[in-house]
Amino acid sequence: MTSLFGLFTLNTILAQTNPISREIAKPGQKVWVICYHVKSDKRAQYERFVHQLFWAGASKLTAEKDKQVFRQTRVLHPTKASPDGSYTYLFIMDPYIDGADYDIESLLRKMYGAKQASEYFKQFSTALMPKLGYEEYLVTQSKD
Repeated sequence: MTSLFGLFTLNTILAQTNPISREIAKPGQKVWVICYHVKSDKRAQYERFVHQLFWAGASKLTAEKDKQVFRQTRVLHPTKASPDGSYTYLFIMDPYIDGADYDIESLLRKMYGAKQASEYFKQFSTALMPKLGYEEYLVTQSKD
């Protein structure tokens, strides 16, 4: 079994161009991890969506809680394909904010309006593996 540390790298482009100090979960707080399984031939489309549309669009958000969602979310890129040929990207919401809007489609509507959001969401959803799509885990930060 391959370790998660060997499969993913933190998005260094964002870290270099937008250095921010991040709050991380304290013991007992929730962390939400979503694993998106992306088709091998759709990686460029998926990465364009995440970084040039979704993350870039966060600057258009007006609600502080919506902005906080992006400040407290990290994106990790795979370093190699999964056994099925797909590539798994991680979104780590650390710490998870109860009551916050994490819905990609909803956040896109707030950024770009309904019509444009629908078109952008298709770029995201068509990049995902059929049936697999994504997995999610709501976990609690340990004391160690």
